[in-house]
Amino acid sequence: MNKTLHPAPDDLVHRHAQPGRTLLAVLHAIQDETGFVPPDAVIPLAKALNLSRAEVHGVISYYHHFRTSPPAAVTVQLCRAEACRSMGSEALAGHIEAHTGCRFAQAHAHGDETGHAHGTEGTQGTALALESLYCLGQCALSPAMTINGTLHAKVTPQKFDALLDAAVTAAGKTKEAA
Repeated sequence: MNKTLHPAPDDLVHRHAQPGRTLLAVLHAIQDETGFVPPDAVIPLAKALNLSRAEVHGVISYYHHFRTSPPAAVTVQLCRAEACRSMGSEALAGHIEAHTGCRFAQAHAHGDETGHAHGTEGTQGTALALESLYCLGQCALSPAMTINGTLHAKVTPQKFDALLDAAVTAAGKTKEAA
């Protein structure tokens, strides 16, 4: 994933909006390549797929998975569904907020807590995002989370601290190599 140099929106659309591909497939491909869906790709994408700008924007804004700006260097996504809650994800969320100095986003109008975190820099000086999500399919191994897309199960506060330290270190090495 190239997060520093972003291809032109027309190039992204030309590369990914192939005949027979659905809008969701194209959006996933663009986000996989760049780390987000650039807002200026909406118009060329709508034209390429013979859709309205509103349809493309509606899909991007409906699915919380899609981003319209570059992600933080470290993104923590914590499952807040019932099984994980019953196994301590809310206490873990409190630990994560206290440990990082960032906060999970407040509830949206839909009544859930999905979205990006408040605060962009954790206590380690790395750009950090905390996100809530609902069900990673690891109910028997809860609480579950992802850190930069890697799934982790049976997460304790101590395990989280070690995982975050490793992710921050890896993000720092990636930043130095760029």
